[in-house]
Amino acid sequence: MYDVTIIGAGVVGSAVARELSRYQLNLCVLEKDEDVCSGTSKANSGIVHSGVDAKPGTLKAALNLSGSRMMEALALELDIPYRKNGSLIVCTNKEALPQLEALLERGRNNGVEGLKIISREEVISMEPNIADGVVAAIFAPTGGIICPFELTLGLAENAAINGAEFEFNSRVTNIQKENDYFIITTDKGAIKSRMVVNAAGVYADEVHNMVSHEKVKLQARRGNYFLLDKSAGSHTNKTIFQLPDKMGKGVLVTPTVHGNLMIGPTAVDIDDKEGTNTSREELDYIVGRSTLGIKDIPLRQVITSFAGLRAHEAGDDFIIQEAKDVKGLIDTIGIDSPGLTAAPAIGVMVTKMICDVLKPAEKTDFIPGRKGITRLFELSFEKRKELIDNDATYGNIICRCETVSEGEIREAIHRPLGAKSLDGIKRRTRAGMGRCQSGFCAPRVMEILKRELGMSMLDITKCGGDSKLVFNYNKDNL
Repeated sequence: MYDVTIIGAGVVGSAVARELSRYQLNLCVLEKDEDVCSGTSKANSGIVHSGVDAKPGTLKAALNLSGSRMMEALALELDIPYRKNGSLIVCTNKEALPQLEALLERGRNNGVEGLKIISREEVISMEPNIADGVVAAIFAPTGGIICPFELTLGLAENAAINGAEFEFNSRVTNIQKENDYFIITTDKGAIKSRMVVNAAGVYADEVHNMVSHEKVKLQARRGNYFLLDKSAGSHTNKTIFQLPDKMGKGVLVTPTVHGNLMIGPTAVDIDDKEGTNTSREELDYIVGRSTLGIKDIPLRQVITSFAGLRAHEAGDDFIIQEAKDVKGLIDTIGIDSPGLTAAPAIGVMVTKMICDVLKPAEKTDFIPGRKGITRLFELSFEKRKELIDNDATYGNIICRCETVSEGEIREAIHRPLGAKSLDGIKRRTRAGMGRCQSGFCAPRVMEILKRELGMSMLDITKCGGDSKLVFNYNKDNL
């Protein structure tokens, strides 16, 4: 019997797990995929939003601001990259200036610090590549950027270090309430739990509806993105937004914490909750819209395109509450943008709700920190030499684009919640994230996975499930 079971190991589920692991609770996290950060959390803008545009008085507004304020200290604790680069919300015609001023007032009502409207000349002094049509902008100095993979992994690993159990490839198929506990059935079997946290992303409505008579429905909203090579990473320093509309914050242009440039997303409502395919129409839209904020984007430096899904709820606010007709079921539903920013604050909020019921004691031995994977390319030559002298595998470069060594890949495999697939390695080490997009390093990474995990090459996958990469040998003696 678990005290709390969390359904979903994305950024929200992992944030809740990390906060709950501060207490003397028996915790389990169920994830339908083979790794953390495999759904909504893996494919987003990586923006730490300042909180300008959320409607005042909503959960989105409150948790965005709280999460943004928590992020810098959290990044230090979890040893993950974070940069407060600031953001600009640009206005492209004088007729829309009243809308920009209204947005500024909204941001101030939300409690966002340091906001101001700046002239075109001031914008150009910050961003020389600003589009010719920009007439003014809101400058938000508290805006930032972070790596969604590393934030989620950091939260999940820290939770695991502090005793939370993670069960992967465990899709929830049914939930039953029996007196004062739940029976949660997965495709691996059933478990019992006193309380349940629903953090299932685009599937949160389905999880809720398994046990509640008050049904909810989420809309999957797809966003396409382009990722550009690091040679384009300095084209803008700040995150460039356009004035938002009813479908979201529009197409943005932003540097990433790893030095790339990213543009997107689109916002297209779809029925398929696994529909992460890109489309020519959506990508063309990104190209056209992005030039309204930034000119001369070096699109020849695009190295990949991808798509992610957001869990949009018709009320356009987060739903974080105990289900009205199911005591002990805590829902986190409709966690779309700014969900990544708000996740640490959601973790705190949900943990308080659970602790008010279960009243657990705090641990005296909670470990708040976590050391990230060694990053060879970040080290001085002296530190690299020292590292390689102690372990020669750090001198064997596997991914040349991102300068990732065999030692780093081995670390990723043998850490808590270690990598089991090519994508698992990529998210932890960036092997395969560079210009060639795994074209050269994938076979070598597969060899390391095979050796370190004692796997057959036939069983290695790109991202778990049926995504196998090798189907047979072409020589009888292998």
